Amino acid sequence: MPGIIKDTPFKTISVKELHPTFGAEIEGVDFENLSQEQFDEIKAALAKYGVCVFRNTGMDDDKHVEFSRRFGELDDIKRYMQPGAKLRYKYYELFDAGNVDENGQVVDPESTRAHYNRGNLLWHVDSSFNPRRASMSILRAYELPPAGTGGDTEFADSRSAFDALPEDLKQELLSRDYVAAHSHAWSRKKGSPDFFKELDPTGSKMARHRLVQRHEPSGRMNIYTAAHAHHVEGLSQDESDKLLDTLAKHVTQPRFVLDVAWQNPTDLIIWDNTCVMHRAAGGSFEGKYRRDLRRTTVHDDSPTAWGLNEKDFAPPGLMARRGV
Repeated sequence: MPGIIKDTPFKTISVKELHPTFGAEIEGVDFENLSQEQFDEIKAALAKYGVCVFRNTGMDDDKHVEFSRRFGELDDIKRYMQPGAKLRYKYYELFDAGNVDENGQVVDPESTRAHYNRGNLLWHVDSSFNPRRASMSILRAYELPPAGTGGDTEFADSRSAFDALPEDLKQELLSRDYVAAHSHAWSRKKGSPDFFKELDPTGSKMARHRLVQRHEPSGRMNIYTAAHAHHVEGLSQDESDKLLDTLAKHVTQPRFVLDVAWQNPTDLIIWDNTCVMHRAAGGSFEGKYRRDLRRTTVHDDSPTAWGLNEKDFAPPGLMARRGV
């Protein structure tokens, strides 16, 4: 039956399924001496479940980056950095996904960075606004807020959502082969419209990716949309807004959503951006407690990695464009 997890034998890892159609907690991984056989099983689990959770990995920044490089070429933060900004971590490949400023304090909720980060509360896939999209995101907890104060990460199963589309809409999507234009600036503006009211997403070139495409590792069809999706090419603005809104609401119905709570420093979550959406959940920790998460992002190397984009297209980071 489409969308239902089927038994897959693993020899070196144990799997606890977290949702009827996707997501799993993986146990038994030896991150200190990770064999190729065990790494291959992690990749197989990711192809099947889309989201894999690993508790108490013991990873530091070095191990995190070293492990991530086994998945492929990594993205880095260089184009997102403000002019003159100092590297916070040892590696350019580590993205700051937390709320800690350069002085180790909780980010001011009214700061530019806090407004910028509000876009992360919207359902999205990492790097769809880039010409070469991301495959895996590998997010690790360094420091967590007190239990019960929020800060979970939520995921949505866009493969099972495609399977469950009304047949007429499914056939429209398959026959029309829609292309969506993605903009980082657009999601930041949606996340904090008043603060970014002067920001014009149409002022920069957008990344173009097909709205529906096959997920290569599993062979299943997938809805590839995100808060970064500004419009669908070939449709009027009203038609485009309606279609994107319909798909976003469909994919993020409770029956397709998994909430993962962070429990311990060095917990690690890996997800495949080409088959799931995600968002950061808020909570009472905001503005009060540190939530230090660090992420590596793997460049996609599938046949659809570059979408319909030229390979020399490199949009600047939003913060750099704002000069802040």
